[in-house]
Amino acid sequence: MRQRNNKRAKTTSVWKRLKVHGNKTESRWKKSSFALFVLLILIPFTLIVKWELFQHVVNKLRIKVPFFVDLSQPVDFSLNHTINMYLTPEEGISLGVWHTVPQSRWREAQGKDLAWYENTLNDGVPVFIYLHGNTGTRTAPHRVGVAKVLSSLGYHVLVPDYRGFGDSSGEPKEAGLTTDAIHVYRWVKERSGSSLVVFWGHSLGTGVSTNTAVKLIEQGIVLDGIILEGTFHLAKEKLPNHIFSWYYWKIPGWGYFFQQPWANNKIIFPTENNLRKIESPLLFLHAEDDPVSIQNVHELYQVAVSTQNSERVKFVSFEGTLGYLHNGLYKDPRLADIIK
Repeated sequence: MRQRNNKRAKTTSVWKRLKVHGNKTESRWKKSSFALFVLLILIPFTLIVKWELFQHVVNKLRIKVPFFVDLSQPVDFSLNHTINMYLTPEEGISLGVWHTVPQSRWREAQGKDLAWYENTLNDGVPVFIYLHGNTGTRTAPHRVGVAKVLSSLGYHVLVPDYRGFGDSSGEPKEAGLTTDAIHVYRWVKERSGSSLVVFWGHSLGTGVSTNTAVKLIEQGIVLDGIILEGTFHLAKEKLPNHIFSWYYWKIPGWGYFFQQPWANNKIIFPTENNLRKIESPLLFLHAEDDPVSIQNVHELYQVAVSTQNSERVKFVSFEGTLGYLHNGLYKDPRLADIIK
């Protein structure tokens, strides 16, 4: 009798263990199913409905490139007469900007603060605002190279990183980049008085430059000059990816789960139409081996000439055998004379 009771007790104990194990397995399955639901359905749906949430995640979590680079220290990039500062084109947006003074003042510039650099802008020397190309930061070698060339010629140079680039906050959009350029221009003009202020746009920056020039014309302001290097004709250039795709793909794996998060970020950059309105002297610079079609740039040049004339609009090409491609024109020894 006692043996039978023991067997019954053991059977009951085993059944209880199996039941508990089954409950745990069922509980784990439910949790896993819920996690998959959240990951594959709820989050994507939420991001579609609440686009602002996606933008917030990107702004907070995107990886800064290049790694371990302090953009507030231009001296680390052999710019020892340059100061780093931050401008605010609109609420919630901070732009990282470098200001390089003429090379002749490098010794005087040592140890000086932002107020000193600002005051130098009223010395009557021309000021160049360099609007750089897509991806990367103001630390890129060819951008530093242009700043050095202009500084060696005795000019001031301001190199901003647009919103979303480098250590500047915000999301890169065409209208926002134009707003950033206008703000930098006005900041300079408030301090430079009657000094010439020239835009130098490279690649994407050519679109930003012409957009900005037209916006300023609408406000009754004509730029003193514009240099367009490696000009994109977006209406004719077939780009393999969205211009700002790099901004979103900086979250590892994001592109795998969420396709084309930039769908609402439309870009136009109507450079050809802008050139029909621009009244400023123009200089086109282009390498023959630039992947950006030199033929398309010639067409833009002709549009600009027909709007103004060949005295105010110039085109300089660089032989393909020099190997400058899209970013190397700053290396050319003739560049200084061309700019003068």
